[in-house]
Amino acid sequence: MELGVLYSGGKDSTLAALLLEEFYDVTLVTAHFGISDDWKHARETADAIGFAFDRLELDPAVAHDAVAQIRADGFPRNGIQQIHQHALERLARQEFDAIADGTRRDDRVPTVSRAQAQSLEDRHDVDYIAPLSGFGRTAVDRVVEDRLEVIAGPSEEITRADYEAELRALIADEDGHAAIRELFPEHDQTYVTGVHRG
Repeated sequence: MELGVLYSGGKDSTLAALLLEEFYDVTLVTAHFGISDDWKHARETADAIGFAFDRLELDPAVAHDAVAQIRADGFPRNGIQQIHQHALERLARQEFDAIADGTRRDDRVPTVSRAQAQSLEDRHDVDYIAPLSGFGRTAVDRVVEDRLEVIAGPSEEITRADYEAELRALIADEDGHAAIRELFPEHDQTYVTGVHRG
C-alpha cells in the first residue's frame, strides 16, 4: 500500500516515516508554496535516509491568508494550522492509499482532531495515520537520540522545509525581518541528516 507522509525534514516527520515503513511503501512529500526553495532540504534528507520523495505544490493564496491571520493574531498558531489542513487536503487527493504526518500528542500546532481525520478519510477514501499521536515530546526525543542524526537550533538558523520557513520568508519580504521576531516566538527546530539503522 502506498502512503504519503507530509515531510519537513525534521525529527517528527522522519520518525513517523520510519515507524510506518514496515507496513507501507512510504513517500516523503514536502508541501510548499514556491516562496522559497527550502523544499530542497527535505529532498536531501529523504535521499540521505533512503525514502522516495515528492513535492506537493500548495495554493499561494493560502499562504497569504495565513500571513494575514498571523498578523491579526500576533502569533503563528492559527495560520500554521490553516496551512496544515490545506496540505492534508491536497495530499489526500493524491494517489495514496494512506496519508500521515508527524503530529505528536502534545503538539500545540499543527493538530488534527478526530473529526478532521474522519472527514478526510470519508471525503477522499484515504486512511489518515498519525503514528506519533501517542508520543509526547520526551518520548520522541529519546527515540530520536537513539536512531537519528539531527541538527537542532533556533528556527532562524536551521534549514528545513516546513510551513513556518516559507511564512517567515513571506513576512520578511513584505514587512521586514523585525516583524518575524514580533510574530514568531523563539523555539528550536530540527533537521535530520541521517538514520542509524540496525
